[in-house]
Amino acid sequence: MIELVIDARRKDLGGFEVGRVLPFHSRRMVGPFIFLDQMGPAEFAPGADAINVRPHPHIGLSTLTYLFEGEIMHRDNTGATQAIRPGEVNWMTAGSGIVHSERTDPLKKSQGGAMHGMQAWVALPTELEETAPAFHHIGEEGQPAYENGGLFARLVAGEAYGAKAAAPVSSPLFYVHWELAEGVRTAPPSGKGPGGYSERALYVVKGEIEVGDRTFHEGQMIVLEPTAEPTVKAIKPSSVMVLGGEPVGPRVIWWNFVASSQERIDQAKADWKAGRMALPAEDDLEFIPLPDVPSTPEPAPVKPEPTHPV
Repeated sequence: MIELVIDARRKDLGGFEVGRVLPFHSRRMVGPFIFLDQMGPAEFAPGADAINVRPHPHIGLSTLTYLFEGEIMHRDNTGATQAIRPGEVNWMTAGSGIVHSERTDPLKKSQGGAMHGMQAWVALPTELEETAPAFHHIGEEGQPAYENGGLFARLVAGEAYGAKAAAPVSSPLFYVHWELAEGVRTAPPSGKGPGGYSERALYVVKGEIEVGDRTFHEGQMIVLEPTAEPTVKAIKPSSVMVLGGEPVGPRVIWWNFVASSQERIDQAKADWKAGRMALPAEDDLEFIPLPDVPSTPEPAPVKPEPTHPV
């Protein structure tokens, strides 16, 4: 029933902790999901540094940011400027190349407050790796939701349970947010038959759940076997992200770049180093330089670490 359990690795990114789940040395992707971070939870004092990610580049992926608490201001070189708040989605498609920043608004910084959320990277299919960059913001109205008997479920992206979310996904996938009261039982999207997904996983954001005869706690990802049809029970009130989809093929990931070939990674490195990727018009006074670490000719765990705490 369970193929693998992955414990999030806690990382301090300059005063802000994330739990890094994917990529993992023995499981780099689940469906097209190639990167998954849990941001926080954290509580920032008034005036303290919160999210302050300078402009940096991406290729070959879409980023999906989803918050439980807090607010982040996104700016990119397509001209998009958009705050994201709890229950909303920022979906950014890098394609042939995009540059963006993520920061806490000065007013929010002065007030302090909580920050907690998830960021996923979704690898683009090979034929769409060079698509034009784009940004979409989706409110709660674009995410089908269900609530009954202690279960709240929101379809953040993709298709599942007969519903379809508004995020403009490029390949078959699903991404669901569950809130479970103690004792509630439910099940992930199927891995069988029409509409089933060949790769699926559960990530426990908080609380404790039972899958089969095993118990899992916050910070653990449970990768399911392809044909498993488990029932999930909440041992205590729990928040769970359920995700998966169909594989898009092997990918090289280096820093913030994802591609199906090492040559494309090397080109992106050269473009960023030479200043051929424009900075966001509203955030162009600084940027994150290319890390001075050589890439490797075959897929490997991320090295150096991706820019993102989000």
